[in-house]
Amino acid sequence: MKKRILSLLASIAMMCGLAMLAPASAVAAPYCGIYWGSLPESVSGMSSAQIENLRTGRHTCFDRLVVDLEGDVSGYSVKYVPRVTELGSGFAVPLRGGADLEVLVLAPAHDADFTATYSPRHRSHAVDVTGYRTFRQVAFSGTFEGQTLIGLGVRARLPMRVFTLDGPGDGSRLVIDVAHRW
Repeated sequence: MKKRILSLLASIAMMCGLAMLAPASAVAAPYCGIYWGSLPESVSGMSSAQIENLRTGRHTCFDRLVVDLEGDVSGYSVKYVPRVTELGSGFAVPLRGGADLEVLVLAPAHDADFTATYSPRHRSHAVDVTGYRTFRQVAFSGTFEGQTLIGLGVRARLPMRVFTLDGPGDGSRLVIDVAHRW
C-alpha cells in the first residue's frame, strides 16, 4: 500500500513538472478587438421601405457598406457564396476579389409606381471602392419581386458583421462591415 501511494505521488509530481516545462498555448489576440465570423447573417421580413442609396467607407480595421432606406429595413440576408447570381434569371454577377458576398435586402429599389428610387450610373460599379483594403467591387444587381440584390466582391472570405441603424429622419440603414484581416 505504501509503495502504491509513493508511486502515485511520484507520478503526480512528474506530471506537474512536465506541465511547468510545456509552453503555454498561444491564444492570438483578436484583430482590432474583432470577434466577428464569416457565417451568414439574416433577419426575415419584407419591408415597404425603399432603397435610396449605397455608400461605402474605409475604417482602420474594416471596410463598410451602407444601404440607405426610406423607411424601416425589416429583412435582409448577407452571406458568402461561391458566386452571386441575379434574382429571377440566375445569371452570374461577375465580381472582382477572392470571395463573393451576397447582400439581399428584402426591400425594393423603386416606389409603388415602379419609379426607381436608386439607380447607379454603372450597375457593375455602383460605388467606387478604389483603394479600399478589403472591398474590390460593389455591384447593384437590381430589384426583383420586392427584393434587391447587391454583390460585394471582397479580397478574401473575412470576418463580417451586419446590423441596422435608425435614421436619419424616418429612414434606416443596413450596415455591412468586413474586416481587413482575421
